[in-house]
Amino acid sequence: MRKKIVAGNWKMNTLPTEGVELAKGVAAGRAEVCDCVNIIVCPPFTHLQSVIETLKGANVAVGAQDCATESKGAYTGEVSAQMIAALGCEYVILGHSERRQYYGETSETLNKKMERAFENNLKPIYCVGENLEEREAGRHFEVVKAQIEEVVFNLTAEQFAQLVIAYEPVWAIGTGKTATAEQAEEIHAYIREVLRSKFGAAADECSILYGGSCKPSNAGEIFSKENVDGGLIGGAALKAEDFLAIGKAF
Repeated sequence: MRKKIVAGNWKMNTLPTEGVELAKGVAAGRAEVCDCVNIIVCPPFTHLQSVIETLKGANVAVGAQDCATESKGAYTGEVSAQMIAALGCEYVILGHSERRQYYGETSETLNKKMERAFENNLKPIYCVGENLEEREAGRHFEVVKAQIEEVVFNLTAEQFAQLVIAYEPVWAIGTGKTATAEQAEEIHAYIREVLRSKFGAAADECSILYGGSCKPSNAGEIFSKENVDGGLIGGAALKAEDFLAIGKAF
């Protein structure tokens, strides 16, 4: 059975006190969501520790939104995978479309980040997806395949077993547009087929999350699809009630 996962990416939102309150809200309603659903929250670096402390015993995992390519050294402003792991994080988001778009992250960059994550026993949530221009040109399969082959195909079987994939239709992030459940299933099934070509039957155990404007009103329909194993949630993760409602959609 593949893990069902609902992960909240808080992005550059919430101050430390606000983050703790949000975490308390998620913890308070966690029992209303089936234990079969893995709940993850990914706050900003500044309040990872306080959120982790708040969620102790709440059956909610914590992840970071990124990590550095290097282990340590003269890299002003960077946060290493080792630092994140030392706080008690279990997950780290890598390759988010915003990191690719605004900060020029490439497959070369992400291969290094993957190495650092696995060295520190962090489970990567690796993001793939196409922008509007690529979708309209019919290149979405090609783009997603390259993002997988250039990074995921470099993993060992043991590393792949720890990986979560998140498909982001970049044209549906923060725009209010949403891929239809059928579009989500089509590309998720394709991603699984690409993974199967390298990792065989293990691809059937890999959780593939949908990451494009998922909210309580559409989560049930999207999650009902065979190859959609949950969501990487942005805006709706900033309200505990909405985030938990998405978890209940299973």
